[in-house]
Amino acid sequence: MSKNNTKKGFKTQVLLTGLLLVLLVNCAKKGTISGGKKDENPPKFVRAQPPNYSTNFKAKEIKIYFDEYIKLKEPQKQILISPPMDPAPIISPLGTASKFIKIKFIDTLLENTTYSINFGESIVDNNEENPKPFFKYVFSTGKQLDSLKLNGFVSDAYVKSTDKFVSVMLYEVDTAYTDSLVYKEVPRYVTSTLDTIDFRLENLKKGTYKLIALKDKSSNFTYQPKQDKIGFYSELITIPTDTNKLYEVKLFKEVLNFDAKRPKQISKYHFQFGYEGLADSMKIKLLSEAPENFEVKILQDQQKDTLHYWYKPFFEADSLVFEVTNSQNYRDTLVSRFKDQKPDSLVLRSVQSQILKLDEDFAIASNTPLTKINNSLITIRDKDSTVIKFTSQLDTLKNQAILQFEKTEENTYSMQVLPKAFTDFYENANDTIVYNIETTKYSEYGKMFLTVENATYPIIAQLTNEKNVVLAEKVITKKEETIFSGLEPKTYYLRIINDTNKNSIWDTGNFLKGLQPEKVSHFPKAIEVRANWELKQNFVLEKESSNP
Repeated sequence: MSKNNTKKGFKTQVLLTGLLLVLLVNCAKKGTISGGKKDENPPKFVRAQPPNYSTNFKAKEIKIYFDEYIKLKEPQKQILISPPMDPAPIISPLGTASKFIKIKFIDTLLENTTYSINFGESIVDNNEENPKPFFKYVFSTGKQLDSLKLNGFVSDAYVKSTDKFVSVMLYEVDTAYTDSLVYKEVPRYVTSTLDTIDFRLENLKKGTYKLIALKDKSSNFTYQPKQDKIGFYSELITIPTDTNKLYEVKLFKEVLNFDAKRPKQISKYHFQFGYEGLADSMKIKLLSEAPENFEVKILQDQQKDTLHYWYKPFFEADSLVFEVTNSQNYRDTLVSRFKDQKPDSLVLRSVQSQILKLDEDFAIASNTPLTKINNSLITIRDKDSTVIKFTSQLDTLKNQAILQFEKTEENTYSMQVLPKAFTDFYENANDTIVYNIETTKYSEYGKMFLTVENATYPIIAQLTNEKNVVLAEKVITKKEETIFSGLEPKTYYLRIINDTNKNSIWDTGNFLKGLQPEKVSHFPKAIEVRANWELKQNFVLEKESSNP
């Protein structure tokens, strides 16, 4: 083959290859598959059988049709039937897609009653899960549909944030109504706040009602005090009512009725008594026969609802019988198995881990009841080895030894505790211990000067973190500037408690007694405290109103 022919053939091959590449690129451009525009439209309601808003309803099931395949998302949370049905109807589809929702009734419907099935945001299309929000199917077993309504919102009585998916209920107040119905009977009407704080009760009939809110953990529309929060409007509501009025219901957790649990032996001389409710008047008496020199120490656990019961001396018994009483006429006899276990040894720990604030005292906690402090066996020295004078006292409530001494900035303190400086209920004594602690500068902390206006005294001012943990607290008995010093630089949240019964704590409500919780006011903004900074904070409370 000649060179010219070879060159021609090579050029032809290159040309064909280039044309082929161009064709492939063009074909690829024309044939590119794309998903197209994303579907953002919710499913459309087409029809229902029987029709929505039917009267004289007698059907055993309902079918609701849509223009595309749908599914139900979180139906247990989102779908509410008012009045509630027991047993609940069967609603499908669940876990699959369909072009219709089927509702099959299990029980007979009430006569002359308007029912509302609110789907919340549960109806979504099958592909993109676009919701059809707040679709509602309404029907009446009577001749007409009830059309009255009531609006409001739910708030938490203590913390600033409010639970979502709160059930809001109306109980019809007739000759059969008692407040105890909330524990065992479902309400006449129910709705949910879903993921907001607002509620809207619709399709109501004329009448008198009790308005109640529940953070209903078991979703059974009855009040279970051990697990549910409750709120109620103090006055009865007559419907129709002022359509522009918003009813506020404040949720709270009730203090349970007092109940002592069976004691548990922890060590040779130590029992724990768990309880529900308040233990401020709880008394424990040993009914079993004991030695004449029998002694007892009882201390409250600082973290949980438990009393610690220490006794001496040890004596042989198969079991111990206790009588537990309180001031509310509670009385119960409790029996615990009795074993010869190892005794507790004395263990001491410093409450402060490393840093001691300049305005606080050094505290030593014990695992057994402390009874004596010998100051002569304790020496405190600063970083210059200077001996520091101190005083001590026993905090019998917290079971702590408190050492009080004058502190200076940026100093280091070493506390040498010689044997037998601390003695407990069993005459156990400590070994040699050394605690090291240091102070920082005043300038590393912030200070707040708080003024509260429109207050009804006494009040409690609390500074909390974002998790509602109280970081600082002051009881204020008169109009004056209150100082929070030694504040770590961070974000704080301020709340004011109306201490109505003057016991220096926040008191929750009680539904059966008709008691609302003590009022709590939250400062609307977070408060930034900086190091070496003095902050003046003014909080103007809303004036008291007559609204329940």
